[in-house]
Amino acid sequence: MREGDPIFVKPKSTLREWCRLIIFEADTPLGKGFDVTLIVCILLSVASVMMASVESLMDRFGSFLIWLEWTFTIAFTIEYLLRVWTVKQPLFYIRSFYGIVDLAALLPTYLSLFVVDAEYLIVIRMLRVMRVFRILKLIQYLEGSSMIMKALRASGPKITVFVMAVVVLVVIIGSLMYVIEGHKHGCSSIPMSIYWAVVTLTTVGYGDIAPVTPLGKILASMVMIMGYAIIAVPTGIVTAELTRADRSTTTLSCRNCSAEAHPDGAKFCYQCGHDLN
Repeated sequence: MREGDPIFVKPKSTLREWCRLIIFEADTPLGKGFDVTLIVCILLSVASVMMASVESLMDRFGSFLIWLEWTFTIAFTIEYLLRVWTVKQPLFYIRSFYGIVDLAALLPTYLSLFVVDAEYLIVIRMLRVMRVFRILKLIQYLEGSSMIMKALRASGPKITVFVMAVVVLVVIIGSLMYVIEGHKHGCSSIPMSIYWAVVTLTTVGYGDIAPVTPLGKILASMVMIMGYAIIAVPTGIVTAELTRADRSTTTLSCRNCSAEAHPDGAKFCYQCGHDLN
């Protein structure tokens, strides 16, 4: 075994370092085996919670399912504490995405001792299956998820403005429907009419409130058609930001106009044409 081999561990490695290599590294056989075992346990744990929600299964195997869940919870608690212990900066792990998910996966079982039905929140553990990306070395998927998050953050202000515009539109439509239909046809108040507008605009259409007058039906038809157009707007905003985030950029800024986010390999500023070199 040579030092360059992926499973090489220096003789001076401490127990803490050895545990860190197994828990956090997926390049070694032990690390990969640990992560695969962890994911199998997560899936079995979530499956046991789902089975516990079935009354007939709970009547027959209730004690076994409860024992199984507490066994998994204790194992996951030990694993979480080992993760905190093995890293040099525990707060970085605790505040990270996976650190929060790992902690959130433990809390429901302990909360079930004080809060009724809290154990069903254990399905949060499904989020931990995202670790399979690291095991299979599908780093591009993790990069893709970060790209999606970046696009969502960038499109947040635009979507917020859009949602506010939709809220104003729904209030106006609801008020119009209240005036047109009145109390006799289900629109007993403006809030109820706004509820009808939301249901119709989102093309859900429960049917509990329906317009009866010709003018009300015309307004309802316009709202339905409008709904299809409105649904496409947030999708277009996020898609545009995804396309923008997908472009590889450099950290160079233009000395002339201070423009940033130039494409990799760019020699001239996209805004003013000044030489970047």
